[in-house]
Amino acid sequence: MPTMTAAQQRAQAKADYDAFLAQCPSRQLLDRISDKWVTLILAALGSDGPRPGAGCEGGPRSMRYSELSRRLAGVSQKMLTQTLRSLERDGLLTRTVTPTVPVTVSYQLTGLGLSLQHLMSSIKEWAEANMDEVLANRESYDAPGG
Repeated sequence: MPTMTAAQQRAQAKADYDAFLAQCPSRQLLDRISDKWVTLILAALGSDGPRPGAGCEGGPRSMRYSELSRRLAGVSQKMLTQTLRSLERDGLLTRTVTPTVPVTVSYQLTGLGLSLQHLMSSIKEWAEANMDEVLANRESYDAPGG
């Protein structure tokens, strides 16, 4: 059996990823990114609006922790912090600390995060556009004899 270089081993591992297998790391990633807070954080960071520090060229939006907290109604401080840390760990966003008084912490999507944000925004928009039909289906299903 020939030995493989590190690059060949990575390529083989990538080819072997199968989310249908219980131990596959891609299953863990799917679990993480299917979380509602992840979807909403990605949508908030990718949304249009003023981008402090960005010129006409635009680019990923940078938001402070407090802005994200206000934007995401109902998220606890603990859940927001945990979710931001997990997204940073996975390389989907960067955390920037600016030594001001008080310290300013902001978050911005990476290229990898932007690629996922485009997909997740479509899912969010689909949910918003189809909610009336889903609610009607639920009501019909839950009705006596339904």
